[in-house]
Amino acid sequence: MKISAVLITFNEEANIADALHSVEWADERLVVDSKSTDSTIEIARELGARVITRDWPGFSKQKQFAVDSAENDWILSIDADERVTPELRGEIESLRQRNELAEGYRIPRLSTYMGREIRHSGWYPDRQLRLFDRRKGRWNGRIIHESFELEPGAKTADLENHLLHFSVTDAAYHHKMIGERYAPLAARQMLESGRGTSKTKVLISGPAAFIRSYFLKLGILDGFPGYCIARFAAHNAYLKHLLLLEMQRSIAGEITTNRPDVTS
Repeated sequence: MKISAVLITFNEEANIADALHSVEWADERLVVDSKSTDSTIEIARELGARVITRDWPGFSKQKQFAVDSAENDWILSIDADERVTPELRGEIESLRQRNELAEGYRIPRLSTYMGREIRHSGWYPDRQLRLFDRRKGRWNGRIIHESFELEPGAKTADLENHLLHFSVTDAAYHHKMIGERYAPLAARQMLESGRGTSKTKVLISGPAAFIRSYFLKLGILDGFPGYCIARFAAHNAYLKHLLLLEMQRSIAGEITTNRPDVTS
């Protein structure tokens, strides 16, 4: 069981070294970079990773390309802001000794936010299928929140040790990512999936997201960071539905404009 650790990157010079160090035990480390303008590529090559550069086609397509380009069939897919703990490494290494394996393994992801490990708020355990046999599935093609999906009948199992996640550096970055990435991409995904929204949903989506994160998902137990997570979740939900409403109106306007004039 040889494992290729694969990452996709763009301007990750602050993260790439720690990510690659955490998987230096892998049989291959492959970085697929979408033409970074910082020192990401240089750092990755200096640390012994194989680097491929190509244009950005979207998350799922880039990750599928990385999987297809790896030397080995067993893939450990991580992001530049994630770290494999020594305990998780040991658990993965123990799989090499087994005669029977599942086709994919879900790994619990533990995020750090505002200097605190978040164990509620809907952020944990956040199990992700990240160790898998690439011959048994593909990335699902979603615009956002993409995931690797195994073929029907394939066996999955859960690992116990954590993949550490350091995605949000500060409040300004969190706000920026919601406005520039999460909400716009989520709105587009909803539109393409045939999901609609309304003025009422725009109004209630924010409060509903806050209640879900802070109370139902026990974000209150995550202290002040949990409160901030809930507030940003509310903002993300509100903006996502508002952008979707604008998209719907734009499409409706185009249909009206292009409708043939049947009057005489």
